[in-house]
Amino acid sequence: MFDALAERLEESWKKLRGQNKISQANIQDALKDVKRALIAADVNLEVVKTFVNEVESKALGAEVISGVKPDQQFVKIVHDELVKVMGESNVPLAQATQSPTVILMAGLQGTGKTTATAKLALYLQKQKRSCLMVATDIYRPAAIAQLLTLGKQIDIPVFELGTQVNPVEIARQGVAKAKEMGVDTVIIDTAGRLQIDPEMMAELSQIKRATQPHDTLLVVDAMTGQEAANLTRTFNDEIGITGAILTKMDGDSRGGAALSVRQISGQPIKFVGVGEKVEALEPFYPDRLASRILNMGDILTLVEKAQEELDIADLEKMHAKITEAKFDFNDFLKQMRLLKNMGSLGGILKLIPGMNKLSNSDLAKGESQLKQTEAMINSMTKEERSNPDLLSKSPGRRRRIAKGSGFQEKDISKLVTDFTRMRSMMQQMSSGGMPALPGGMGGMDGLFGANPSQSGFRGYPGGSQQKAKKPKKKKKGFGDF
Repeated sequence: MFDALAERLEESWKKLRGQNKISQANIQDALKDVKRALIAADVNLEVVKTFVNEVESKALGAEVISGVKPDQQFVKIVHDELVKVMGESNVPLAQATQSPTVILMAGLQGTGKTTATAKLALYLQKQKRSCLMVATDIYRPAAIAQLLTLGKQIDIPVFELGTQVNPVEIARQGVAKAKEMGVDTVIIDTAGRLQIDPEMMAELSQIKRATQPHDTLLVVDAMTGQEAANLTRTFNDEIGITGAILTKMDGDSRGGAALSVRQISGQPIKFVGVGEKVEALEPFYPDRLASRILNMGDILTLVEKAQEELDIADLEKMHAKITEAKFDFNDFLKQMRLLKNMGSLGGILKLIPGMNKLSNSDLAKGESQLKQTEAMINSMTKEERSNPDLLSKSPGRRRRIAKGSGFQEKDISKLVTDFTRMRSMMQQMSSGGMPALPGGMGGMDGLFGANPSQSGFRGYPGGSQQKAKKPKKKKKGFGDF
């Protein structure tokens, strides 16, 4: 997400490196790069012009701060302007003083509206809000069946009356059913069209009048770029919306939609879809997205994802095991599966500052390394998983595991060696010590693989905050984190 935009923007501040301060003369090339980057990302031209003018005005008027370099100051100004353009703060969903809260979902066909309905219901369920989904799309083949299937998957009820009843009546009865059931929120999935037409708008308007929704959300495909902003404006003018959900943000999205919707339509982005799974919906935070665009990571989102999967009691047990050097392969496997539940390895790593530098091939190698490691551990006996030292003392056990997992004995030996070293490092760190890190953090490289110290990331040994020594060639992987 936004990798190309991040790369192009990074080129702009390079123009200011080595300068003593920002001036009218030295900022022009940087501003041209920013403009080109935004246009290439399919940001609305009106937004681009205003954005660049604001950045120039604030950069030239900025006070020189001691110890802050011009390129760093420029990054801060661009970051703040990105946040401003996207809406400055998260706009939460409406919540009625008297239940149920009614949410109306609108949009064109093919934007992922029905899936977004289920994603939103699951999100609200995690917020301890009970939901009922209402299926009013009687036109698209299998639309109702799709919502019913998704409802079973996430254990949320769906109200439907088949394809022979008027959508307005289905919506009205759906809200009445929600009141009868005593649920907190009712989400109405409406029909889409291949393009905006008077018939669709009329039907939406009738459903809106009949149900009086507290939130009317337009589901928009982020891959349509600046057209997403124009679509949002049209829907807002025609029926009145309160916000948007951008879907397919994990695809080949160039960023234009996220940077244009608020400015052009006047309505906030409330959620973004970041994957096909029904769990892949995130509240939209302009400041966090601005940080991702500028390759600063998004630690808050990472922490929130972890909190959803972590159990405090498990954490305390794990800490005790690490402190006593009793962390075993069962624990490691559990952590690997927890990481999978949080999303793809690439998606998680890119929330960490600097990790946007990882190439797709490195990410693919990391995913492959995780699968190989899991296969090796799955070929161990319960006793061997609980007591890794057995494997370091027994070549016969290592040979058996190699045959069972389809790898060579040397691969098993390396796994055991790396795991033992990692466990020792974890014990030292949990006790407040700082272990020696040969070759960056090479001790874990067989477990995950790539070394961030070799990629020039800020904050890592060999990163851009210090002069990097030319690294020795070694096999890449993801274990050096």
